[in-house]
Amino acid sequence: MPAVPIRDWKRPDRRRIRRIRDRLRAAYGTPVLRPHEAPVDELILTVLSQNTNDRNRDVAYARLRERFDSWDAVRDAPIEEVEDAIRPGGLAPTKSVRIKQILEALDGDDLAWLPSVPLEEARERLVELPGVGRKTAACVLMFAFDLPDIPVDTHVSRVGTRLGLFRPGASFDEMHDDALRFTPPEDAYEFHVELIRHGRRTCVARRPRCEECPLLSLCPHGRAFLRKAA
Repeated sequence: MPAVPIRDWKRPDRRRIRRIRDRLRAAYGTPVLRPHEAPVDELILTVLSQNTNDRNRDVAYARLRERFDSWDAVRDAPIEEVEDAIRPGGLAPTKSVRIKQILEALDGDDLAWLPSVPLEEARERLVELPGVGRKTAACVLMFAFDLPDIPVDTHVSRVGTRLGLFRPGASFDEMHDDALRFTPPEDAYEFHVELIRHGRRTCVARRPRCEECPLLSLCPHGRAFLRKAA
C-alpha cells in the first residue's frame, strides 16, 4: 500500500516539520551531536556500515585501526590484509576494494578543509570519490563537522515517506534534496536521528506499531493502515 496517494501528495511546510519534531522529541528525547572533526574516519566507518549492523561495523573498524597505524598504511597495504581486518563487517571483498579506492583517490587529503567551503562544494568533493553517494557524503559532513546535510537511510526514507514528507516513489537523491528544503538547518541532526529512532522502535518495516505511534494523527499511512486493519 503506498504511503500517500500520489495525487494527494504535496511538499510539507516547516510548520508540519516542527510538529513532527516536537512529538518525536517528547517521545525519544533530544539527541546531542558532538562532531569529532575526523572526516576520513567517518568516511571509512560509513563504508563499513553498509549492509550490516552497528556492532559488526564497529568491530570491523576497530580491527582495521588496530592493524594499521594510519590511513596511508591502509591505502598501501595488500588488499588481502585489509579484507581480513574488516571481515567481521561483512562483504569484506567488496568493502576492502572500495576503501582502498577511496584512500587512493584522496591521496593523503585529510578533508579537514570541508567546513571552510560552501556545503555544495564540500558535498561535491565527497561524491566524486569512488562509490560515495549522497548518504555517505551527508554522514561525513554531519557527524564530523555538524554541517546541515541530512543522511537519508532506509529508516529515514521509510518513515518520511509514510509521513508524506517525501514523494512516493522518489529517488534517494530527491529525498536528500527535499529533506534539505523542508528541515531548518539547526534541526538537521535531530531530524535525522529522531526518524531513525522512530523507524527502529515504532515505524518498523513489516508491521508498524501505528496504534502506539505518537505521530498517528500526522501520518496518512498510519491512519489508512489502522482503517484497513479494523
